[in-house]
Amino acid sequence: MKKRTIPNGAVHSGSLILVGASHRCPELPGRELTPVGDPADRVLLDRRAALLLDRLMEAIQGWHGILPVSGWRSRGEQREIWEESMAQNGAEFTRKYVAAPGHSEHQTGLAIDLGERREEVDFLCPLFPDSGLCGRFRRLAARYGFILRYPAGKEAVTGIAHEPWHFRYVGAPHALIIEESGWTLEEYIAHLRRRPWGSDPLRYRGHGLDVSVSYLAASDGGVTAWEPPEDGPYSISGNNVDGFIITRWARGW
Repeated sequence: MKKRTIPNGAVHSGSLILVGASHRCPELPGRELTPVGDPADRVLLDRRAALLLDRLMEAIQGWHGILPVSGWRSRGEQREIWEESMAQNGAEFTRKYVAAPGHSEHQTGLAIDLGERREEVDFLCPLFPDSGLCGRFRRLAARYGFILRYPAGKEAVTGIAHEPWHFRYVGAPHALIIEESGWTLEEYIAHLRRRPWGSDPLRYRGHGLDVSVSYLAASDGGVTAWEPPEDGPYSISGNNVDGFIITRWARGW
């Protein structure tokens, strides 16, 4: 096998980056943003996430009854939302439902808040029920690479209260693995650390996919050396913590 290197700065890029109270949102200068839904809604997402979201909405005719409430936010916009909520709702509510500036998934362009279309929509806590179109979206989300980012009962893990309206793009097969395992993104990242590259990968078979997922720790210094697979396609994402997640596709790319 021929050795290659990965720049360690790539730890902070990719669809699986972990952003939260303990992990700051990295600068993503090469990010491509594109509108979702009606351009008049002025909601932007990462290009790949937007493409998959539109495919999901097309499958269920979702934009007729579902509204994109909030997608990508700049750090400045996140700070305004944080300060406004602090003033109007108080510290307890804000810390439950609003990420601090610099620690919001919305700054990645990979997260979106969705709401049921109605005359009045709460910007911070939009209604997104389990029934109707919203329920159909929820049931299909993982097949298109999206997870419910802040599920009920996982508040101690995520640091955020249950948000049934907040979805995060992580891609395939990761969304399916996370959903079927009952994990959060934090728990998935932690589990993969026990699956080192070249040893014991996490194997997923289902929905026409045959995939293995491994973890490669970032080396000290500017680059990480590794030996990529010689057969079959693969993808690499940083985890925004300490290494890379390598996905090998045997079937279902």
